[in-house]
Amino acid sequence: METYILLAEWNNIVMANYIVPKEVLLPYLPAKTELDLYEGKCYVSLVGFMFLNTKMRGFSVPFHINFEEVNLRFYVTCSDKGIKKKGVVFIKEIVPRHAISLVEKSIYRQNYVTMNMRHFYRPDGDFFEAGYEWKYKNKWNRLSAKAHKKSIPICPGSHEEFIADH
Repeated sequence: METYILLAEWNNIVMANYIVPKEVLLPYLPAKTELDLYEGKCYVSLVGFMFLNTKMRGFSVPFHINFEEVNLRFYVTCSDKGIKKKGVVFIKEIVPRHAISLVEKSIYRQNYVTMNMRHFYRPDGDFFEAGYEWKYKNKWNRLSAKAHKKSIPICPGSHEEFIADH
C-alpha cells in the first residue's frame, strides 16, 4: 500500500507558458539539477487550478478541502543513478488560506504566500472560460482562458507534451 502526504484533484487548469532567458531562472535552480529546455528554449509557466477533495495523510481538513491555487514554475532534470528524471521547481505558489501557506512553508519549505483569491468557470456552448484572480497590493490580477470543451490528443514531441510530461 502506498502512502501519500497529499491527495487532491486538479480541475479547470489554466496555464500560460512563457519563454525566458536561462539566466533569469539560475538563482532558483536547485543543486544537482539542470534546466530542462524544449527546442533550446527555457520555459516558465503560470498555472491556475482548483484543488478539490483535498486530503492530507488521508484526512480532510475543514475549510481546506476545495481552494484555488496559482503558481509560477519552471522545468528541470536531474540524474538519479544514471536515470534522467524530470521535475518542476515552484518559484511562488499563491493560495487563499493561511494554514496552507504555514504548513507548506514550515514543513515542506515551499514558497507559498496567502492572498485573497477567487475563481470563475463559465460554460458557453461548446466552449468554457475559466480563470483565477488574486489580490496583490490592493489590485486584482487575473489568469484566464477560453477553451473548447472537447479535448484533443497531445502530439508526441510537441511543446504541449513537454509541458504535460512534467
